[in-house]
Amino acid sequence: MSATIQRFEGRTAIVTGAAQGIGAAIAQRLASEGANVVVADINKRGAEKIAKACGKASFAIACDVGDPDEVKALHSKVMKRTGRIDVLVNNAAIVPFQPWDKVDFKHWREIMRVNLDGVFLMTRASSDIMRKAGYGRIVNIISNTIFAGTPNMAAYIAAKGGVFGFTRALATELGSSNITVNGICPGLTASDGVMASPHKEAFGFVEMLQAIKGHGKPEDIVPAVAFLASEEAHWITGSTVNVDGGMVRW
Repeated sequence: MSATIQRFEGRTAIVTGAAQGIGAAIAQRLASEGANVVVADINKRGAEKIAKACGKASFAIACDVGDPDEVKALHSKVMKRTGRIDVLVNNAAIVPFQPWDKVDFKHWREIMRVNLDGVFLMTRASSDIMRKAGYGRIVNIISNTIFAGTPNMAAYIAAKGGVFGFTRALATELGSSNITVNGICPGLTASDGVMASPHKEAFGFVEMLQAIKGHGKPEDIVPAVAFLASEEAHWITGSTVNVDGGMVRW
């Protein structure tokens, strides 16, 4: 889509895990609609590449979202450079392929640290700034696996289920500050990470379950995120939208 509207003109948006895949697509879409995008990713070189593609005043910050000190430093840099945080998209995640019999506590904590703790740390810091401004949009990228119970992903599904519940609770906490909190549940998507993993073998099976046939792409997820991150979605909070071709219908 070539954007003809500028819904995010003058806004600063942080997108985590934005060096590739769904995060990169989100970052570029928000930038195309006028946002100054902070491309946050542990992959500094990849983040810088996407920030350059975003153009305008977008910039990259290397950040491990599971590290409290790095998250604090990121927010300090953003505020020093832009003076505001209007939108936070919590996209960063590890997508494992690990049979239950091989899930040990080390693996469990690795997934929780990024996929759940990282969402808390980023949201804690960003929401504190948003509350002072009296405005904010938080969009959490969850996963339709929390409804499907997909195999080989027990720790991942547990973490994403936590984000699902956190989204609903936080909407209640932050509504009075004019901050909305919503979630997007993508289905199997042909992102860089998925295509480099055994999950890529599941597209045929997943397509059989979808109401709309085809293979999901990062660009398919973006429109729903952009809407929920915009002022247009001011009357929507605490909601989770499946964006998966109708694989999960509830």
